[in-house]
Amino acid sequence: MAATSQLFRIIHGGRFGRTRVPSVLCQTFFQGHPPCRSVYQAKAPLHPIQLLLRSYRTSAARLTYYLTPPQVNSILKANEYSFKVPEFDGKNLSSVMGFDSNQLPANAPIEDRRSAATCLQTRGMLYGVFDGHAGCACAQALSERLFYYIAVGMLPHETLAELENAVESGRPLQPILQWHKHPNDYFSREASRLYFNSLRTYWQELLDLSTPGEQPEISEVLASAFKRLDSDISLEAQVGDANAFLHYWVLRVAFSGATSCVAHIDGANLHVANAGDGRAVLGVQEPDGSFSALTLSNDHNAQNEAEIQRVRAEHPQSEAKTVVRQDRLLGLLMPFRAFGDVKFKWSVELQRRVLESGPDQLHENEHAKFVPPNYHTPPYLTAEPEVTYHRLRPQDRFLVLGSDGLWETLHRQEVVRIVGEHLIGVHQQQPISVGGYRVTLGQMQGLLQERKARVSHTFQDQNAATHLIRHAVGNNEFGMVDHERLSKMLSLPEELARMYRDDITIIIVQFNSQVIEAQQN
Repeated sequence: MAATSQLFRIIHGGRFGRTRVPSVLCQTFFQGHPPCRSVYQAKAPLHPIQLLLRSYRTSAARLTYYLTPPQVNSILKANEYSFKVPEFDGKNLSSVMGFDSNQLPANAPIEDRRSAATCLQTRGMLYGVFDGHAGCACAQALSERLFYYIAVGMLPHETLAELENAVESGRPLQPILQWHKHPNDYFSREASRLYFNSLRTYWQELLDLSTPGEQPEISEVLASAFKRLDSDISLEAQVGDANAFLHYWVLRVAFSGATSCVAHIDGANLHVANAGDGRAVLGVQEPDGSFSALTLSNDHNAQNEAEIQRVRAEHPQSEAKTVVRQDRLLGLLMPFRAFGDVKFKWSVELQRRVLESGPDQLHENEHAKFVPPNYHTPPYLTAEPEVTYHRLRPQDRFLVLGSDGLWETLHRQEVVRIVGEHLIGVHQQQPISVGGYRVTLGQMQGLLQERKARVSHTFQDQNAATHLIRHAVGNNEFGMVDHERLSKMLSLPEELARMYRDDITIIIVQFNSQVIEAQQN
């Protein structure tokens, strides 16, 4: 009896009444996870070399110190990750050859997150970049949870029924995702069963609504997963939890926010779901060998006139001048779509009630207590994604998913050129172009030396995302990496780094053109 009571634990929270879940089931279902880590443990915010430099001061002024090339490489490569799709009988039968990813923090700790996984019960692969704000809690939750919501949404009725029957009978669950994550990426231990129960409630509803033989539409699955997870984040914060820390955690997730750009690739079918200002750009190789950029997502911010009109149309005419001010939502928030951010979704009364009943730590959070100006007809913010579809062609060589920290530093065409040339190894073959600049012989000599150094960069950066970050941070006015500039940018103190750039997170997916061409035929 004691063993049984230990095995079956009731999850707190009124809305989870149907989910009496054995802890063993959570463990088997979440097989393939990166290591679970307590959310009490903060991620290492910066590379040790950066921490050393940021504390290396004199009483009068900061000492000038340049990082050596090995130190620069150590920082740039600290978070890189690569995955190659396994071959069968010496052949890669997937439309995806593999992917490279990397992150470079500006905030301490970094607020971006990333995820990549293979769908085990269906087909295809998922990639996501999550850009957090007001803290990393919401982005962290998305990196753990969103792919599961997408994956169960793609399951047919029969497989959903098998999942539910396994839980009811106490049998182990078959994992539905195989994760591909850097060792520093983690899943929060304390919240795992809360997350499982919310997910189970979602698949129970999908089971009730679906019929045998019905095939889910991927675009609808993506949109539904985004909206449902955001709804669960909101509801979990309202319900709270008997565990004091978990109660605090769900409130942190809800009151922080994150944008999300996700790609699902199945054969030649590419779907992109975007909510916010992350971006997905396709690298297309032209007949002459050059690369062009095809943008597969729209930015949801004030630079998108359609988004401004959408937001204004959802509120009374009396708010037309206040709903978007100074290119920000209510004059405060840059992205017009995001997860979390309940301060832009809940009524003022609900916010006050939840905060008053919340932990003491939240009472000290001025951001949480602050009510946006001209806040009359919430919600002002949505996590509903804009979903686009693209049929892959043989000339489509790679996909770049990036947080806005990348696109703020490099134009999409430059991003595609840098990645394309890196992947085909023609760095040293390109003629030097100085545009309209007037250069001296000394400057030209420097440019020639930079081009020569590109050959060594090819070997330095086996990871295409690392190579792209090197350019994003270290490019000079001629589009070449300047070591002195790169060293300065990487050694900025944390109070200045965020003023010069944002966190940068990149995933580069490389396609198998031979497989894609065969699928076309």
